[in-house]
Amino acid sequence: MPDQLSLTGQVALVAGATRGAGRGTARALGAAGALVYCTGRSAGGGKGLDRPETLEQTVALIEAAGGRAVAVRVDHTQESEVAALAERVRGEAGRLDVLVNSIWGGDPMVDWGKRFWEIDLAQVRAYLDQTLISHLITCRHFAPLMVEANRGLIVEVIDGHFAGYRGHILYDLVKAALARSAYAMAVELAETQVTALSVAPGFLRSEAVLEHFGVGEANWRDAIAKDPYFNESETPLLVGRAIAALAADPDVQRKAGLIHFASDLAREYGFADLDGRVPDFPAMFDANVAVLAAAPLDATGRYYVWARYWQIHQDPARRALARQLAAALGYDELGPGLAPA
Repeated sequence: MPDQLSLTGQVALVAGATRGAGRGTARALGAAGALVYCTGRSAGGGKGLDRPETLEQTVALIEAAGGRAVAVRVDHTQESEVAALAERVRGEAGRLDVLVNSIWGGDPMVDWGKRFWEIDLAQVRAYLDQTLISHLITCRHFAPLMVEANRGLIVEVIDGHFAGYRGHILYDLVKAALARSAYAMAVELAETQVTALSVAPGFLRSEAVLEHFGVGEANWRDAIAKDPYFNESETPLLVGRAIAALAADPDVQRKAGLIHFASDLAREYGFADLDGRVPDFPAMFDANVAVLAAAPLDATGRYYVWARYWQIHQDPARRALARQLAAALGYDELGPGLAPA
């Protein structure tokens, strides 16, 4: 990290700090000197997902590196619990400088094989409560600490820094809504010194992803043989270091309301991932699908070309690639905003 990066004396809250991007962010903020409140549903043995990670483990990692952290079990879908946490932070720390919303836990609620006319509506409200409303509740109760002090950073952790489709209507709806909420908060905070924005990691080597590939962080490269795109994956610390760099930037307000990609921020602020690399997953994906689109598509190739086309087709900077992918898929003009002009 840059030598000037220091959050000493600051207080941060990472909502959803049990695992993945939340844990990586809590660790990075702690390493930069902030006191980190780590919240989620996994403290004291109560888990939101059937996974072994706990908040106490996150705190132990921060403390082992010389940082300070507190684990607090909170269900962020329950407003009374969030309100109580806000009063606790106000009473104990007297301030809040960084709020990171990394609450998720929605994967078990999404059937990725179902289109919108096939989804089970019975789980939709619970899904939205868990993945979207929880963020709104958290911001509602913690933003006042920042507005009163006229300082602070609010970060929504999302997936994808493109305007296109993310693979499933519910997942797409929530991730796009979180980015939009960061934009809307930034507008409403414009006359204050509080900044709201969103940050997206790339191909994240979370605990669940490593387990899926049957590897650990020490030998993650062994999984590249199973998925060549894994070569440009990143640890959860990269997005954490990106958020820490934003929090330490005195001019962070110039980034308000925008979506920022973790590896782009690494190149801008001059830091790297644990292995010293700065991955560039979008460039790799674009290059690979361009090669695939230049030849007859098999089922796997069609899937990747289809996925990338719908991610980037609204991006003027990728218009040439979108046209190439559309042609490979056999698409004709689908209407304004859908097919390349």
